[in-house]
Amino acid sequence: MPQADVSQAFVLPDWLNADLLVSMRRGIEKEGLRMRPDGFIAQSPHPTRLGSKLTHPHITTDYAESLLELITEPLASVQQTLAQLRELHIVVQQALENDELFWGMSMPCMLADSDDDILLADYGSSNSGRLKTLYRHGLGLRYGRRMQTIAGLHYNLSFGDDFFGTWQAAEGHHDALSAFKNAKYLALVRNFKRLLPLVLYLTGASPAVCACFLTGRQHHLQPLNDKGYYLPNATSLRMGKLGYQNNVQDDLDIRYNRLDEYVAGLQQAVGTPHKGFTALGIDTSDGTPTQINDHILQIENEYYSAIRPKQTTQGDETPSEALAARGVGYIELRALDLDPYSEIGISIDTACFMEILALYCLLSDSPELLPDEDARLSINQERAVNAGRDSHVTILTPTGKVRLQDWLDGHLQAMLPVATLLDETYGSNTYRHALTVMLGRCHHAELTPSAQVLHDTVQAGGTWQFGKKLAEQHAHSLRAQSLGARAAYYATLAEQSINDQQTLEANDTLSFTDYIARFR
Repeated sequence: MPQADVSQAFVLPDWLNADLLVSMRRGIEKEGLRMRPDGFIAQSPHPTRLGSKLTHPHITTDYAESLLELITEPLASVQQTLAQLRELHIVVQQALENDELFWGMSMPCMLADSDDDILLADYGSSNSGRLKTLYRHGLGLRYGRRMQTIAGLHYNLSFGDDFFGTWQAAEGHHDALSAFKNAKYLALVRNFKRLLPLVLYLTGASPAVCACFLTGRQHHLQPLNDKGYYLPNATSLRMGKLGYQNNVQDDLDIRYNRLDEYVAGLQQAVGTPHKGFTALGIDTSDGTPTQINDHILQIENEYYSAIRPKQTTQGDETPSEALAARGVGYIELRALDLDPYSEIGISIDTACFMEILALYCLLSDSPELLPDEDARLSINQERAVNAGRDSHVTILTPTGKVRLQDWLDGHLQAMLPVATLLDETYGSNTYRHALTVMLGRCHHAELTPSAQVLHDTVQAGGTWQFGKKLAEQHAHSLRAQSLGARAAYYATLAEQSINDQQTLEANDTLSFTDYIARFR
């Protein structure tokens, strides 16, 4: 891949033209906490007006009952995707009660003195619903509930068969198209992992945390005020050791060089007991389950990575079974902090940049990713997380140390042809504008979201004061926006989701004990 001193400029392949990108699809999954007006995490049930969180296609919850997750459809343009995400935010704002706020920052604030006050998402009495709640109970046992209240944004992206088919023909490959797609999507995954510091520096927005989040944890942060901690040049503490990471998974050797290798690694982790989790027990003395199993991963979703190859599951399929059966269908980019300045958690500049980056990763050379390089990339990630805005910080490349800012600039400059082609595809200037914004952040660290968040947090007097001010501004703005005819559509979806959950609950035939036996 191009290094900071890009001696050979990135060149688009001859076979690629703007028409082949029309079939791209993108979707967003955005998490966010419901907060009480006094600053503590909401303990109220999921709002009834939002329907069933088990079966609603667009509005569900992640770990906690108060951790909402909004999911768009896969759509044909960035603008359409952001428009639907905005609709979902309007629906949520109209449904919130008791002056609750939709927290707009990745790191939680004012949690509670006890983990037990962070209520697990309750998905009802069906076996599938009870399994989801049990999984969350197991996560709390294993890692604590505070870590599970961190919110992020996942950007999902796919490229069409015409794109891959033309590419395959140009390279003279005669394998099945699905095998070619799998190889190319995994090449994207490997390069995204290599270029992760770009995302952390340019979009990271969690340089500080509330003191409550650190209760009972060792850390290396500095006091920001009497209720918060930070690092002066941090970008995304969410993506570092304080975020959603755990030591058990550090030892997993899940590789991204071939799809069968990736699937086998996941399935082995799901099938292998871990003595620490065995010691926790999987049932209480009266037989009540406390975690799905004592394996390294209870289910595959427990595996944390900044990017995942995905395939839509069918029926009771696991993610790896879906991948093995039908190959990679899309890529899930999971490294984005919420943008607290955006009413919907992401700006159009960030969305467009993620697409530029993904296509750049896809088209760049991508050698196998082996353990020694993985170790380097982990070091680079921590440096970008903890000190990314330090103008002297360096990262490790195959050719030695490089100043992060020079490395960022080299890659961003090399992306211009990609941004230009995407603008040609959609008849816009939004991609080149996004790249210009990111180059500005590269050259002026004070323009990064993390620098702005830190400055505004200090000005406001703390994380809660700053976050509450923004949440109130966003609520006021969103409540003034109308869904028009779409209001009836979302009301029908909510009602239908409740009916769907009731049908699931009525149609269960197995006891829950028998149902979870297949996972043990």
